[in-house]
Amino acid sequence: MKVESTSIPGPLIIEPAVHGDDRGFFMETYSRNRYAEAGLPGEFVQDNLSVSAKGILRGLHLQHPNDQGKLCEVLDGEVFDVVVDVRVGSPSFGRWVGVTLSSKNKRQFYVPPGFAHGFCVLSERAMFSYKCTDFYSAASELGVAWDDPEIGIDWPISSPTLSGKDQANPRLQDIPPEKLPRYG
Repeated sequence: MKVESTSIPGPLIIEPAVHGDDRGFFMETYSRNRYAEAGLPGEFVQDNLSVSAKGILRGLHLQHPNDQGKLCEVLDGEVFDVVVDVRVGSPSFGRWVGVTLSSKNKRQFYVPPGFAHGFCVLSERAMFSYKCTDFYSAASELGVAWDDPEIGIDWPISSPTLSGKDQANPRLQDIPPEKLPRYG
């Protein structure tokens, strides 16, 4: 397993070892001990799966309180996966990092608690799977505008299809600081 840091401390890109031959392949997608050694903190308590068509953008989402870390991967298709540091007081507050995840590259992306998360689908369809370190809590849901100009995410699509809820997400600067997670 190969683990890469990103330009923002916390998020990690993971490339599991893949063992393949003409019959197919085998890979370990999660092992608590191995992932803890690689720096992924906490236990995962919930697994989620979404299937989306090309051009769909989901995000930017987070929970606070009940902050969630997420271990994301694509089982079928390809997405551009993004995190934004929204922890008040963080040296990287408002900065983003993105990575392409696909069923071909088999990469995983670890999203730490305190980061907003979103992805857009690049293939005709994508099956996106993620483990969470805390349970879903509707009362803790927050969203940040996918196209917030202050954040400036360089999405690889220009006119995504969004849910009504995601269309209404505010810019980061319009969210009261007391509603956001704290750094440290």
